[in-house]
Amino acid sequence: MNILETILAAQNGGAVKQMGQQLGLGDDQASSVLSALVPALAAGFQRNMQSSGGLESLMGALASGQHSRYLDSPAALGSAIDDGNGILGHILGSRDVSRQVAARAASQTGIDAGILKKALPLVAAMMMGAMARQGGGSSLGASLGGSPQGGGLMSMLTPLLDQNRDGSMIDDVLGMLGKMGR
Repeated sequence: MNILETILAAQNGGAVKQMGQQLGLGDDQASSVLSALVPALAAGFQRNMQSSGGLESLMGALASGQHSRYLDSPAALGSAIDDGNGILGHILGSRDVSRQVAARAASQTGIDAGILKKALPLVAAMMMGAMARQGGGSSLGASLGGSPQGGGLMSMLTPLLDQNRDGSMIDDVLGMLGKMGR
C-alpha cells in the first residue's frame, strides 16, 4: 500500500475527516488536498533521503517520533502542526518552497492556497505516520527494501513518484523538483 492509500484508509477515513474539519473542508476536498500534496512531499522525502545523512535522520525520526499516532488517533492531528512544520523544514527546506507547493496544489484542486499552506504540516505529519506504520521500527534495510507487495519505505514512495508509470521515478522526481525551484 502506498502512502496516500495508507492515509486515506486510516481509521476508515477518520484521519482524512479530521484533517478536513481542521481546515474547514469536506471529505472530498480533504481527499483532493491529500492527492495533490502527498506526491510533492514524497518527492521532498525522496530528495532528503538521498542527501548525506538524510536517510539515517529519517529512520531515526520514524523510530522515535511516535508519528503513527496521527493515523491511529485522528484527534492527535490537532497537535500535529509543530511536528509537521519541523518535518517540512527537513524535506522542503524553506517556506518559499512550501508556498510553491501550496500554490501548485491550489491550481490542481481549486482550493485556496492559504488553506493548502495550513494543510502542509498536517499532511507531512500524516505521511510520517504512514511511513512509521510501514517500517519505521524495523531495520534500515528492511524499511528501505521491500517488494511492491511487502512494503518498505521505497515501495510506498515509488508509486507516488513514478507518475508516468515508466518504471523509473528519477525523471518524475527531477521534474517535480524543477517545478518547485521556479
